[in-house]
Amino acid sequence: MKVSYHGHSVVKIGTDSHTILIDPFISGNELTDLKAENEKPDVILLSHGHNDHVGDTVELAKRNDALVVAPFELATYLSWQGVNTHPLHIGGGYDFDFGRVKLTQAFHGSSYETDDQQIIYTGMPAGILLTVEGKTIYHAGDTGLFSDMKLIGMRNTIDLAFLPIGDNFTMGPDDAALAAEFINAKTVVPVHYNTFPPIKQDPEKFVSMLKGQEGKVMHPGDVIEL
Repeated sequence: MKVSYHGHSVVKIGTDSHTILIDPFISGNELTDLKAENEKPDVILLSHGHNDHVGDTVELAKRNDALVVAPFELATYLSWQGVNTHPLHIGGGYDFDFGRVKLTQAFHGSSYETDDQQIIYTGMPAGILLTVEGKTIYHAGDTGLFSDMKLIGMRNTIDLAFLPIGDNFTMGPDDAALAAEFINAKTVVPVHYNTFPPIKQDPEKFVSMLKGQEGKVMHPGDVIEL
């Protein structure tokens, strides 16, 4: 299995049978190496409804007949756009043909902003636990630090975790380093930084702060094999 990072919070997982995209913010993402027209996901996983995470989901899902797995309200909204969705909610999981997806808590917001300046509520934000081919990947989505991350680490053997470090909208490096300790993942990758001026951070400094976990700074296009 190949796991690649593509700027902001975009993660791609390639298994023997499926291509899975998490939070595919491609168009308008100056840090990504992807082009939306070239992507052919079978599955899209969404953590919450903000535009910089939903991104190109509707276009990608329709063009590729991809399944979109998202929190209930966001999945419902996207289904109204003609997208094939499977709704989940926090604490709930489901065994798909590509692997198991379970949603965790995340402390953030979740809404979709329309072109005519309307805000559509899209339910609770979430983190994503993806278990596939015997490995577990944790994508924390956008979140602040919370103590129940310890439970996520206690109840799951996490091989690879993607944690936001940008501050301002999510955890900053100090809190993210403690989150890494709580979840006890084998490898931790910082995400959600440097895309916009308010979230400028030094990912190498964050990695140096980790205690007991391997940290890896992934640049857009970098791949980890699990």
